[in-house]
Amino acid sequence: MKKINNNKRELSLEQREALLKALKARFEKNTKRHKGFEWAKVQARLEANAEKLWSLNEMERTGGEPDVVGHDKKTGEYIFYDCSEESPKGRRSVCYDREGMDSRKENKPENNAMDMASAMGIELLTEEQYRELQKLGEFDTKTSSWVQTPSDIRKLGGALFCDCRYDHVFVYHNGAQSYYAARAFRGSLRV
Repeated sequence: MKKINNNKRELSLEQREALLKALKARFEKNTKRHKGFEWAKVQARLEANAEKLWSLNEMERTGGEPDVVGHDKKTGEYIFYDCSEESPKGRRSVCYDREGMDSRKENKPENNAMDMASAMGIELLTEEQYRELQKLGEFDTKTSSWVQTPSDIRKLGGALFCDCRYDHVFVYHNGAQSYYAARAFRGSLRV
């Protein structure tokens, strides 16, 4: 998909139709992620939230393969997570946040996970959300993903990431300034 003008959080009709088609196909292919949900209700919610549709397109454009994983009965919102098999390719090789990136003296990456997520209008998964995702399939068996880091850990310079090996979710730590070709971040969006 073409890069979207970030100043204008709107999709063209063509982009919108292509995104809805991709989301519907993924929804129908992966019914175990959202048992009992109806695509027509999800689509109606999406069509009523153009800016959220833009954010989903950013998730799709960067390789996240977003899909519905939950529904908040109180608010009526559908919850989307990045469901790509491995960490999204268009978001790899990034530090955890701006502070971590700015602390690097050399070999700075082009971006960081927190700023990218904010620009996309999404949030990094929490450790709990990451564990929920792993109940829906096999994700990050060769890669890893930054997750939201508690402030007490972040104040000391660290950041958390997760992966799945040996049928178990592992949570690790690194300096927030680190980045790797096989580490990105997974996001969530409520629509």
